[in-house]
Amino acid sequence: MKTYARPIFRTLVTAALVAAAGTAFARPDTRSMTCEQTQRLIIRSGAVVLTTGPHTYDRYVSGYGYCSRPEAPVRTYVRTKDYADCPVYNCQRVDPPIFDD
Repeated sequence: MKTYARPIFRTLVTAALVAAAGTAFARPDTRSMTCEQTQRLIIRSGAVVLTTGPHTYDRYVSGYGYCSRPEAPVRTYVRTKDYADCPVYNCQRVDPPIFDD
């Protein structure tokens, strides 16, 4: 009986660790936070990936330092618990203006 106990115990421990790891890395959901909470989380984190809908997520930033060139922070909007259009920023490609002579 001793020989079966160790593999079963290891399997149970591994399953518990995998389950715990899956919940530990869950993304914050903007729909369950207020607009202010969402904005504060972004500012505090600098950059954070947030769930914005049942099958959608994106990375939101607090400033230029969290975007790679040629990207820049551009205002966008997410749904939160209290607002349909909470203003936040994410990195988007920004092409320089073209001037005609």
